[in-house]
Formats: sequence, structure tokens, C-alpha cells
Amino acid sequence: MAVSAVESIAWTGDRLTVLDQRRVPDETVFLELRTIDGVIEAIASLAVRGANVLGSAGAFGYVLGVRAGLLPEDAAARVIAARPTAVNLRVAVQLAHAAQLRGEDPLDVALALLAEDRDACATIGQLGRQELAGASRLLTHCNTGALATTGRGTALGIVYAKAEAGEPVEVVATETRPLRQGARLTVWELQEAGIPVTLIVDAAAAAALTAGQVDAVVVGADRIAANGDTANKIGTLALAIAAKHAGIPFYVAATWNAIDPSTPDGAAIPIELRGAAEVIGTGDGAPAGDTAVWNPAFDVTPASLITGIVTERGVLHAPFGPAIAGLAR
Repeated sequence: MAVSAVESIAWTGDRLTVLDQRRVPDETVFLELRTIDGVIEAIASLAVRGANVLGSAGAFGYVLGVRAGLLPEDAAARVIAARPTAVNLRVAVQLAHAAQLRGEDPLDVALALLAEDRDACATIGQLGRQELAGASRLLTHCNTGALATTGRGTALGIVYAKAEAGEPVEVVATETRPLRQGARLTVWELQEAGIPVTLIVDAAAAAALTAGQVDAVVVGADRIAANGDTANKIGTLALAIAAKHAGIPFYVAATWNAIDPSTPDGAAIPIELRGAAEVIGTGDGAPAGDTAVWNPAFDVTPASLITGIVTERGVLHAPFGPAIAGLAR
């Protein structure tokens, strides 16, 4: 089994090289980002996406900002503001900023984050494989694999670990509206790896769950509150509700830096709203351009709907507040 060899992010001396994920799978195009403004634009436009990759990109963007003479505080604030929901971005930039204030090179922090993420994803894959032993038909949402991390992925990392161990595994991948990260990215990754994958539209997920076509749901996370409430790509909440109704376990897989102890619960998680154009589109059959649109990028799944949270420090179970506190260090 071969996970896609395409690296979504790399530092090449004086610039950040990123895979433009807006153009996958039709094209493999890399962007050469030499300025903090370029990094911010790539993050805001979703050329760079995936909670873990956002963190790494943000740290390198900060490096480019301070190298260009920006005040460290200004560089940090600008990068963090690019995507407010994903806590990995804030954590990574704050770590680089702290190094700068100590008189250290923030580039060392950014490079270390790349390596740490790879190791964390490998551990999540193995722990998730053990936790989900016997579950071979996994439903996932959005993209949480090699494109979204600097390793093999979080939720998809579990899939890859199962396949590598010779265990039967197949994936039901939601299309993931409005930008179709599941259809474009997850399906492509899994096909490249030779893992069976079936694509469904988001609206078919509840039917698949209640029809017994899925053994477990495994998704990623952009932020996990101190009580276990979890923000993830819009549509995740609907999956959790349907899984609960169908009696199917619902797991979140995320690196530890997605857990934000300063956010007490899901109500305190800022939810990014995106433009109407992502929903309305153009061409035949498109709604009128002045149609009112509500386009949240994320929703919050209450901890009460989550079976377990798989992190590199261990698998957490309810009550999540004490479980998170117990593994914090």
C-alpha cells in the first residue's frame, strides 16, 4: 500500500512551497510563497488547507513576515486571523512567535512542527487501528490524510494503518460541500493508495448509516474544546446525529494541538463564514447572484455524540473534560 508521495508543504531555503489543493486532482501545481501576504492568501483561499498543514504554513508565514521586517506581534496577528476556527494555526504561530521573543530562530520551530506532525500522525494511525479493531467500513468527511497533514493523516491515517497491517478496510467518503474536499482530495488519495472508496453526496450519509453500510464514522477536527465539543468541516454534526440514531460509533481523530484548553465548550469556538460564491456558483442552473446565503465553514459536534477522540497521547473517552485534563502536560 502506497500513500500518495506528493508532499503538500515544504520549506526550500527562503520560501514555502505548497501544493495548491484547489486544483487537485485535475492538476498538481505547487505555489512558491516568498512573503507573509502570499501565505495568508493561500490559507484564506484554501489553496492551503487541513488543520495540521495550516499550522505548519502559519509558522512559516510568520517566519517570512519577521524576516521582511514586520513587528513580530503584527506578523503573528495577521497570520492567525487568516482562518479563525482552526486552532492549530494559532498554536503554531504562537510557538514561533515565542521563539522569536526569546531571541531564537522561529524557523527552527516551524521545521520541528513538520517532523512532530509526521510522528503524531503515525501514532494516531496505530492507536486508531487498535481502537477500531473489527471495523472495516469507515465513513469519513472532508479530507484528513496526507494532504491535510505533513504525515499520513489523522482520520485517514487510521485507514492507512489498517491497510498496511493487512486488515480489510474500505471507505465511504462524503462529497463535502461546498468545495468538495472529500470528492476531490480524499477519493484521490485513497485511489492512489489502492484502498477501496465509495463516494456519496453529503445528503446520502444518513441513509448509508441507517442502512448498515458503515461500521464506524471517523472524522478530523479543527478545534476541540476543553469539554470535548469538536469543530470540524460543516456537515460533521449531521453525521454525528445520524450515527447516534443508527447506533454506530463516531470517532474524532486529531493531533493534540487541536485541543484548546482555553475554549471551555463548543459555544466559544469561532465559526468562520465564507462567501456566497462558494455555494451559488455560476453557469446553467445557478441561483440568482443576489440569493441570500449562509455559508459556515464548520459546525460543532457536542461531546455527548462522540464515542472517542484519538490523539497521539492516547484515545480519550467520556467524560472528555477529565480525560483531556488527565493527558495534558
